[in-house]
Amino acid sequence: MSTNSDDNKRVKIRNYTKMDELSQAISRGLSLQNRRMGYEESMAAAEHLINFFGYSDRVIDNMLEPEDRDAFYTMEDIGVLRTEREETTLFDGREWRIHYWILNISKIISLASMQSNYVDSERDQDFSVYEEIPDEYWSLN
Repeated sequence: MSTNSDDNKRVKIRNYTKMDELSQAISRGLSLQNRRMGYEESMAAAEHLINFFGYSDRVIDNMLEPEDRDAFYTMEDIGVLRTEREETTLFDGREWRIHYWILNISKIISLASMQSNYVDSERDQDFSVYEEIPDEYWSLN
């Protein structure tokens, strides 16, 4: 007889992402904010992002240019990245803060596996005029 605890298997979260998975996560994360990014654009964004990380899961903030930092903030907004900071005391007694950007692998996996239900609200507004036409006008009689 199996118990509930036997049925609950632990799933190990991996500590890496794949390029297509990151691309899907970016696209779907933006669609949750009613923003849209096509396949080529999301793949380019994923490549740009992964070029900073290489085989690591974290990047130090001070290596980023302002336009790259803006892109990182967008990725943080959708959950693909998160931030962390470390404080240390220098030899002369001053406090020093180091800011990191970290790939949020579990969120990337979650977003990438999510079903895409993007609704083009602008297109819906364009066709909403037809909802005002009574049903009898649509019959062919």
